[in-house]
Amino acid sequence: MAVPVLDPPLDRPVPAVTPRRRPVRWPGAALAVPAALAVLLLAVAAAAPLLAPHGAADGSLTGRLLGPGSPGHPLGTDGQGRDLLSRLLLGARPSLVGGLLPVLAATVLGTALGIAAGLGGRATEQALLRSLDVLYAFPGILLAIAVATVLTPGLTATVLSLSVVLTPAVTRVAHTEVRRIRAAEYLEAARVSGAGRGAVAVRQVLPVVAPVVLAYASSLVGLAVVYAAGLSFLGLGVAPPAPEWGAMLDELRPALLTRPELAVLPALAILAVSVVFNALGEALRRRVGVREELR
Repeated sequence: MAVPVLDPPLDRPVPAVTPRRRPVRWPGAALAVPAALAVLLLAVAAAAPLLAPHGAADGSLTGRLLGPGSPGHPLGTDGQGRDLLSRLLLGARPSLVGGLLPVLAATVLGTALGIAAGLGGRATEQALLRSLDVLYAFPGILLAIAVATVLTPGLTATVLSLSVVLTPAVTRVAHTEVRRIRAAEYLEAARVSGAGRGAVAVRQVLPVVAPVVLAYASSLVGLAVVYAAGLSFLGLGVAPPAPEWGAMLDELRPALLTRPELAVLPALAILAVSVVFNALGEALRRRVGVREELR
């Protein structure tokens, strides 16, 4: 026997179906936020002499290791009574220069080597890649220490040693991209039309490779800043009393147990810069579709 289907009573209210709201997404925020923070960091480093309330060497033996919030010293003082806020601001310039210049040098040199290896003959390609693989086989920080050891300590030693460390990685990214496009029809058409290898590299290959290399290189800035601070911490980079975050870490190391809130300030500055540039590099890599992983 069939069971009759009863209609719902007309006087019973039918519950309204509320559509679920989708979260608002801002596609450009992942790139705009770290880019804005990176520009802000560079602006602060450029304007540091105007922003610093005290000189980098202005110290007082009676005001040693003052805590954060002390009168006239918002972040406290170091072991020689120098204002930490001023030294952090003034140390931003050599710290960022020690990270940006090696990346810039490695980008230019690595791109040139990668294109030369990709467009040259097999002998040229193997010679360049195998030579760089020797450098690429060493851990980055150990290679930087080895190169900086034979140079005079200073910012120049930091830039040169980190350029040697970063160039093989950039070369590999550029070479991988050149290999992907070197059999393209428009390159063959350029060769048939009589364009030389140099013209093909500059006019056809470089515009395709450059966005990928720049996106990858931007994510190396944070790593370079950490390496530069490490060299200064070991006495192979910028030497005291010049304000530099790695050198400041070494100077504040004796106060780590008694005043840890002061000793970690340079480390927090290094961490902040590294996070900002890593986020910027990751956003750029997603935008251009870079698949190459960081070293």
